[in-house]
Amino acid sequence: MPPQTQPNGTHHHQRRPHPPPPPPLQPQSQYHHHHDHHQYYPTTSSSSSASFRGCCCCLFLLFSFIALLILAVVLIIFLAVKPKKPQFDLQQVGVQYMGISTPNPTSSVDPSTTIAATSASLSLTIHLLFTAANPNKVGIKYGESKFTVMYRGIPLGKASVPGFYQGAHSVRNVEATIAVDRANLMQADAASLIKDASLNDRVELRVLGDVSAKIRVMNFDSPGVQVSVDCAIVISPRKQSLTYKQCGFDGLTV
Repeated sequence: MPPQTQPNGTHHHQRRPHPPPPPPLQPQSQYHHHHDHHQYYPTTSSSSSASFRGCCCCLFLLFSFIALLILAVVLIIFLAVKPKKPQFDLQQVGVQYMGISTPNPTSSVDPSTTIAATSASLSLTIHLLFTAANPNKVGIKYGESKFTVMYRGIPLGKASVPGFYQGAHSVRNVEATIAVDRANLMQADAASLIKDASLNDRVELRVLGDVSAKIRVMNFDSPGVQVSVDCAIVISPRKQSLTYKQCGFDGLTV
């Protein structure tokens, strides 16, 4: 618009209004400021850690399932086989030597001196023949077996038999030799031994043994079972032979 001329000859410029000031900037909130400058971006390490934990969990579940499956198969096989306890019996006793000695040599001959005997020593060598019977459809694995010969509750000597494997439905002979070298007996036990040997021509002994066995199915061994041997035997010192044997409830007189 051209400037207007006033009557006095002066020009008056019309003032244009100033545009309104812009609205003041609102301060950004602390949340937006923090969000703009501290945004979280997932890292590769945390992602890899989560994947690793997931793989470990899957592997654990897989191995647990396989172990349970194998256990179930073994249990089914055992139930189908119906394992039975093996039989371990003493069949023969061979007396190779038996001798009794006392400080007074006449004690073993004269019955009147047996009461006065305060000590005696027993020497003995016997050969034991056992039969191991396996009535099962699968094999049996035996561990080391140990046998002890006793007189009136006193251990005299021991013998051991190495472990072995026995096939299904089979019978196997197991031999052991117990050697006793001058086992000392005192007082009442010595007097009883001398009296039994000199008057009755009989010495009663006891053979004890523990045999450990495991049923084997497909290279898996069952929990161990214990087979006990408990036999009473009577030996004649004069004849150097066995006169009586009893194991469990079965007695056999020779």
